[in-house]
Amino acid sequence: MKKSFIYSVLMGLAIVLNACSSDSSDEEMQTNSESVQAVSNLVISGSWSITSYVDSGTDETSDYTGYSFTFNADGSLDAVNGSTMITGTWSVTSDDSSDDDDYNSSDDIDFNIFFSAPPNFEELSDDWDIVSRSSTRIELIDISGGNGGTDTLTFEKN
Repeated sequence: MKKSFIYSVLMGLAIVLNACSSDSSDEEMQTNSESVQAVSNLVISGSWSITSYVDSGTDETSDYTGYSFTFNADGSLDAVNGSTMITGTWSVTSDDSSDDDDYNSSDDIDFNIFFSAPPNFEELSDDWDIVSRSSTRIELIDISGGNGGTDTLTFEKN
């Protein structure tokens, strides 16, 4: 009798703990979804400039001086400097794994940028983690899995 009571209590506790765990995951998924939408809405609301790009300790911000970046709602990305236009793509996604995510960010989302050319723009191609964001500034970080180098990228609204 005592064994079946203890077994019943343990089973009940396991069910309660499992239910709490599922609720937590649902809340995290909803929060991530809301964050993805909030960041997406933020970046499509105007044009942006790169105010800092540091590649493994080397400041390469000047490579992007004069470029205005427009994140379009269709996922296209335009970098324009006078008559020069470089096109790429962008997205904001929920980061559902930690295989590419060495940075412990507050939002578990990736800010994805892809350019196929020229080489200095290809360097921006990555799944960046968001360090911080405001209505006028987005700070991103990427920690390379290969060589362990850290890249940082900051966009500010024009």
